[in-house]
Amino acid sequence: MSFLRPATPRDLVALSALCLRSKAVWGYDDAFLAACRDELTLTEPELDRTSIAFVERDGRVVAMAQIEVTDGTCDLLKLFVDPTEMGQGLGARLFAWAMAEGRRLGAERMTIEADPDAEPFYRRMGAEVVGEVPSGSIPGRMLPLLELSLA
Repeated sequence: MSFLRPATPRDLVALSALCLRSKAVWGYDDAFLAACRDELTLTEPELDRTSIAFVERDGRVVAMAQIEVTDGTCDLLKLFVDPTEMGQGLGARLFAWAMAEGRRLGAERMTIEADPDAEPFYRRMGAEVVGEVPSGSIPGRMLPLLELSLA
């Protein structure tokens, strides 16, 4: 059985580990993942300024999403699915949650700084590429910037 619930401080270690496990599915090496570790590690202060929800199955964290709403824009900060659970609809379920939560918090649009390998997923969800942004972890690396209307 799986269910969606909001994150609490006791969930942060498991959620952070999921982010790294999921990122690794794209074949990144240990050095790349080490460079991303800080950006993919969730902290207690984030619980106050962002919304985080996750799917737990049989006591195990299998998918998560994090958004932050500022000035009418919902930034999808993270959306990760355990590699063993990919293709089961969990990403789409969490994306729908992120859109609904963003709307609830007053956002009119969603922005996504995506891993290049995740761009096709977000395009299937209705987002459009509007540009590029620099990676927060890897100097010189550019990421696709996508946007979606929440109106």
